[in-house]
Amino acid sequence: MLREGEPLGVIVVGWTEAGPVPKVQEELLKTFADQAVIAIENARLLNELRESLEQQTATSDVLKVISRSTFDLQAVFDTLSESATRLCEAYDAHIFLRQGDRLHVSGHYGPIPLEITDLPISSGLVTGRAVLTRAPVHVHDLQASAQEFPDGAQIALRTGYRTNLSVPLMREDEAIGAISIRRTDVRPFSDKQIELVKTFADQAVIAIENTRLLNELRQRTTDLTESLEQQTATSKVLEVISRSAFDLQAVFETVAESSVKLCGADRAFIYRFDGELLRMVGAFNAPEKLKDFRSKNPIRLGRYSAAGRAGLERRTIHIPDAFADPEYTYSAKDLEKLRTNLAVPILKGDDLLGVLVIYHLEEVRPFTDKQIALVETFADQAAIAIDNVRLLDELRQSLQQQSATADVLKTISRSTFDLKTVLNTLIESAARLCEADIAVIPRQAGASFDYVATYRIPPDYAELLQRNPFSPGRGSVTGRAVLEGKTVHVPDVLEDPEYTFFEGQKLGGYRTVLGVPLMREGTAIGVLVLGRSTPRPFTPQQIELVETFADQAVIAIENVRLFDEIQDKSRQLEEASQHKSQFLANMSHELRTPLNAILGYTELMADGAYGEPSEKMVGILQRLEANGKHLLGLINDVLDLSKIEAGQLELELSDYCVQDIAQTVRSTLEPLASDKKLAFKLELAPGLPPGHGDGRRLTQVLINLVGNAIKFTDAGEVAIKAEANNSAFHVSVRDTGPGISAADQAKLFQEFQQADNAITKKKGGTGLGLAISKRIIEMHGGRIWVESQPGQGSTFAFTLPVVVEGQVEPA
Repeated sequence: MLREGEPLGVIVVGWTEAGPVPKVQEELLKTFADQAVIAIENARLLNELRESLEQQTATSDVLKVISRSTFDLQAVFDTLSESATRLCEAYDAHIFLRQGDRLHVSGHYGPIPLEITDLPISSGLVTGRAVLTRAPVHVHDLQASAQEFPDGAQIALRTGYRTNLSVPLMREDEAIGAISIRRTDVRPFSDKQIELVKTFADQAVIAIENTRLLNELRQRTTDLTESLEQQTATSKVLEVISRSAFDLQAVFETVAESSVKLCGADRAFIYRFDGELLRMVGAFNAPEKLKDFRSKNPIRLGRYSAAGRAGLERRTIHIPDAFADPEYTYSAKDLEKLRTNLAVPILKGDDLLGVLVIYHLEEVRPFTDKQIALVETFADQAAIAIDNVRLLDELRQSLQQQSATADVLKTISRSTFDLKTVLNTLIESAARLCEADIAVIPRQAGASFDYVATYRIPPDYAELLQRNPFSPGRGSVTGRAVLEGKTVHVPDVLEDPEYTFFEGQKLGGYRTVLGVPLMREGTAIGVLVLGRSTPRPFTPQQIELVETFADQAVIAIENVRLFDEIQDKSRQLEEASQHKSQFLANMSHELRTPLNAILGYTELMADGAYGEPSEKMVGILQRLEANGKHLLGLINDVLDLSKIEAGQLELELSDYCVQDIAQTVRSTLEPLASDKKLAFKLELAPGLPPGHGDGRRLTQVLINLVGNAIKFTDAGEVAIKAEANNSAFHVSVRDTGPGISAADQAKLFQEFQQADNAITKKKGGTGLGLAISKRIIEMHGGRIWVESQPGQGSTFAFTLPVVVEGQVEPA
């Protein structure tokens, strides 16, 4: 019986009679042989088909289990073990997973006893070698292979199995375990069975990887959920911080609640550090009895409690079991069973602001790193809230102080003459902003000090102060401040060994006293004193504020002193000015009378009323007359200036003509211009309107301006220009003289001031003409100015209204 040339078997037929087999019968036997081969092949194919269907069914079952048991690896391993045992005709099957350097049984099926559930990864074991070599290991008789597998042979002898097949579970070239099947007889596994076990190994790896990925996804989802919850809680805390700028209690309550809920804790407490003790300021899920106990029993820094330890060490303290911590002796443990404690300091830099504490009751359940980090975040947010409130309080105090300072300065500026009002405002502001109960300001009066301002002083104490002006000394804060010339701060006068003014303390009822001296040029001229009825020291900021108020008090006192001195000097100057004006007026009158007589007789003598004078005499008389008229002009200028300063110069308002004034000035001064060979021009606009003002005084102004121009101009011309625009006259006097520097222009219109150069000194003059001209123009409501540059001549100009309704008084 042949299949593709390969013998499968033989059909043997015998006859009882000898002789050749008939050809027909031989062919018939060959046909029977072919039919037998067909039957054998059909049976083989049917068996292979049946085996293939069984393997596919088992594989499908495994894949179905894998898909249905995403997070249940044990069900997958049990199914794989059972399928491998049944389909490979094994007695049992194991699935091992690698954990470090050992293999742990994770699945088993079959009657062979499971002697060892934990194996080393060793080449002396079939499974260990499969993992190490990352390849299947097939041992036909393990009991007879002691030399190659010494450890495995011993186990085989003890448990009674012979043939062993181990296939590694491979993930990315790494053996993460193995699947092992065994037989109790020596019967090697077929290649198909080995391939089937490899398939099961791949399916096991797929199941393991799926479970790992799903676990990672689930963990990531859990982490994201926790992160979202934490961010939501953090956002809620920040929102409370932003909405409750001045309400720390709302922030503390939100932080405590969020810490408990997100960390699965039972209680939360928040403490503020006052420099000595931790005082409870917030709690969540705590009974009233417990909150009352913690409020009445603040915690000192120390290792006896979680909060005290965190504050002492300025770091997070995690106590897994308070009952097992020999240092933990906090008495609250007696009220309820505190087990796991977590205390996080609330810090700003290295400064302790408080402590946040959460804990578990009844059971030991340590907090995770994520939970600890979350509570530390909440502590940071609490620190931000506390610091924000501190900054806002400081800002508010600063604004209050600035407002108070501004009020005092405003009072000082408005009450220059009323020192009492200033000091009362100042002392009231100082007491209010520094939370003082009483305040006084004693001021130096000769050898002692009198009380010039008080605030909320009891009547009996006020009477005592008035009867007993204090003197410098160490028995009182006031006397000590004057004696030392610096701020004196006594937290409790009853505890101060040098304090002796107990009568005042009894009547005033104060305990804490602050005295700031009012210093002027190194000497105390008074003291600003604040008192509190209870021993409560003033803060450095409050002391600094009082020192500022003390400086302002000194400014106010000094202002009044200087103002009084200025007033006295002003009165003296006013009297001196009046005496001067009266003297000038009297002297001008006394000088003008004889001078006019001299000029009269000089003119008569020049005219020959007393006989014809000689030529020499005529020259002398002309010089005498000229000097007399010059002197008369000076006297008239001085008299006008004195009248102006005394407010006695008044304009005589009437109609005038600018053309007539210009012609009068020209006829008066043209001889002087002719003597110097200067051209004298009039540039008068046609149709100038009639003016209304003091024509005589305006003529005086124009004569002064033209006279100066002629005097200082040695060659060229002098011109008068006049025009009218916008109901105002514009008049100017232009010359071709030496010009005036900018520095000299600034002082030309001041009394007794002239340009500071050799030409001016040579020409002479009193320096009053331009000052008087300026006053006269301004009394008309106009202004006067000069435009000049050295070497380019000068132009003096003035404007004034065409019609002056009334005299303008000087500003």
